[in-house]
Amino acid sequence: MVALKPEVTSLTGLVIVALLLPACGGAPGPAPLSRWREPATGMEFIYVPPARFLMGSAPGVSGRQADEVQHEVDITQGFYLGRYEATQGEWVEVMGENPSQFPNCGWRCPVETVSYLAIQRFIRRLEKRSPGSRFRLPTEAEWELACRAGTTTPFSTGNTLTSDQANIDGRYSYDGGPPGRFRGSPAPVGSYPPNRWGFCDMHGNLWEWCEDWYGPYPTEPERDPRGPVSGTRRVIRGGSWYFDANSARSALRYTHRPQDDGFSLGFRLVREATRQGR
Repeated sequence: MVALKPEVTSLTGLVIVALLLPACGGAPGPAPLSRWREPATGMEFIYVPPARFLMGSAPGVSGRQADEVQHEVDITQGFYLGRYEATQGEWVEVMGENPSQFPNCGWRCPVETVSYLAIQRFIRRLEKRSPGSRFRLPTEAEWELACRAGTTTPFSTGNTLTSDQANIDGRYSYDGGPPGRFRGSPAPVGSYPPNRWGFCDMHGNLWEWCEDWYGPYPTEPERDPRGPVSGTRRVIRGGSWYFDANSARSALRYTHRPQDDGFSLGFRLVREATRQGR
């Protein structure tokens, strides 16, 4: 497992999604909408339709951990996921203060130093400002589905990930890939190319909180998994600017206590889709 850093206090390609993306800049398609913008903050969301995929990693993948047991997952309910990590500007708009340790980075930089518990308070306030919407953190399965964007390779970019593709510590490359630079801080959201489904910074920039308590995967197929009913640590995913390329693999799992925060912990939200697609 990836070593703890001291800054923290404490089945393949899905054609249906590819069809949604070309229309993102035009008129809304059939409900649910392919994209949605939250009026109060301007948060952008992309719709992910129901899908089946292989979660985890296959034996022999470089850097694979024992808890990445590969198994089939069926997501039966579509959902909207934030196109970007939540930003400092969005947090300040809702909460009235900025917890970030990088305030000079600007309002378009992702908000960090936020715990799972603090995010729950953010969600409650956001829902009051956005009547008719229900928000939450993504489940671990939803997060990995969106991160993979139809791929089965270690990264949505293929078999390697460089610091030109994501905000990671590029000095420590993956599986013999080329070394790169260490930026030394988060980057404004959208600074790096999006994945095939339009999501930015699923690899690197900040670790992202998920809704699940951490627990072992099954070997048999799962339907809409939500993780254990209780636990001591929540799942975080995606790596960060402070960690190496391996930490940003689509399947890699890491955890923190719900009260933990730190300068490489952030999040993106799910907005639950309604039957009317609004």
